[in-house]
Amino acid sequence: MSDKTPIKMLHDRIMVEIDRESGERRSSGGIVIPATAAMGGRRLAWSRVVAIGPHVRAVEAGDRVLFDPEDKSEVEVNGDVYVVMRERDVHAVAADRLGEASAGLYL
Repeated sequence: MSDKTPIKMLHDRIMVEIDRESGERRSSGGIVIPATAAMGGRRLAWSRVVAIGPHVRAVEAGDRVLFDPEDKSEVEVNGDVYVVMRERDVHAVAADRLGEASAGLYL
C-alpha cells in the first residue's frame, strides 16, 4: 500500500485519532498523573473521529467520542496510530452540531 492509498471505513466502524494528551492527567492541585498510574476502576477516553463507515448514524467525522480504551483495536497508518471501533462501542458524542439535543453538558 502506498502512502497515498485512500482508506474507506466499512459498515458501522469508526476510526479515531488517539489523544496524545489523554495519557496523562492533572489533579486539581496541579500534580501530573501518568497514564501508567493505577486507578480504582476503568477510565473512559475522548478521541476525535477521523473516518466513519456508511452505516454509522449518530457520529460524524470531526466529532469527539467517549469510549473505553480497554476495548480498542489500534492500527498504524503512515506512522500515526488510530483506534478502530464499532459505533455501538461509543458511550457519548460531543459536537457543536448537537445544539439543543444535548443533555446539557458541555466540554
